[in-house]
Amino acid sequence: MSSNSSTLLNEENSKGPKRNTECLESLELQTPSSFQDNPLQQLQLASQEVLEKAKKSGRSKCPRCSSSRMFYCYTCFVPVETVPTKEIPTVKLPLKIDIIKHPNETDGKSTAVHAKLLAPDDVTIYKYPCIPEYEEKRHEIALIFPGPNSVSVKDIASHLQKHTEKSVCDNDDDCSREPFVKQAKMEPKEEEKNVNKHISSNKSEGTRLKKIIFIDSTWNQTNKIITDERLQGLLQIELKTRKTCFWRHQKGKPDTYLSTIEAIYYFLVDYHQEILKENYKGQYDNLLFFFSFMYTLIKNAKCCAGKE
Repeated sequence: MSSNSSTLLNEENSKGPKRNTECLESLELQTPSSFQDNPLQQLQLASQEVLEKAKKSGRSKCPRCSSSRMFYCYTCFVPVETVPTKEIPTVKLPLKIDIIKHPNETDGKSTAVHAKLLAPDDVTIYKYPCIPEYEEKRHEIALIFPGPNSVSVKDIASHLQKHTEKSVCDNDDDCSREPFVKQAKMEPKEEEKNVNKHISSNKSEGTRLKKIIFIDSTWNQTNKIITDERLQGLLQIELKTRKTCFWRHQKGKPDTYLSTIEAIYYFLVDYHQEILKENYKGQYDNLLFFFSFMYTLIKNAKCCAGKE
């Protein structure tokens, strides 16, 4: 579940810098839609002109650590000097996202930073084993991970409902110990109605997903994180119908194993339609702002090199 950024661009150039440069220059006037097999061409994205200019300028300094980077700094989570923050789109998400990054995952190969750059108010990145305790809020949290007990996005509400019914109705603390505001004596039926309304309100609140967790690592590294006791008991969700476009797809794994930013994007699209019950109109497309640009650059370079 990992992704790459400028690292692969550098690798492609190291294999044939002059040839790739000439190829890219000859293709600069072509748009992604000119490639019939580009699955990202229908995205509603902000102008990527700022990335085009940065590509021509080459690597630039990170405004925080002064490291030389292409497009953004993957350790400070900020754009480089040649990519003004005001020209980068900002995406508002319907829930909070925690990304747990494996300590051995190479920073420059991860697209988790894309989410932090584009949705800074809603995304937090943790480096394992430094992760939060989710015990008290586990009825509001789900983990994206394929497994024998994972469910689809459309089944989230029903599974959270079952968990809430168990924690609310089987726990006297939730149902009867919380005091009500003192008021005039009511008839038994009216008092019972008020208690039922209180329980119903708790159930409704409990079925609302408030945070989603993603693991950022290669698939061979996930076992160390997924078996952590702090993640046990969380509802697991699997994205079964989407296929990756990632240029570093891991051999031997199905094409439904997505890179981190793809998983975040596709989950949100499904969540918007299946849970929020709203028509999707490209609200989260800009999460793939950097990913789609790099996809096109790398695809063009490979085409010119005769690899496709």
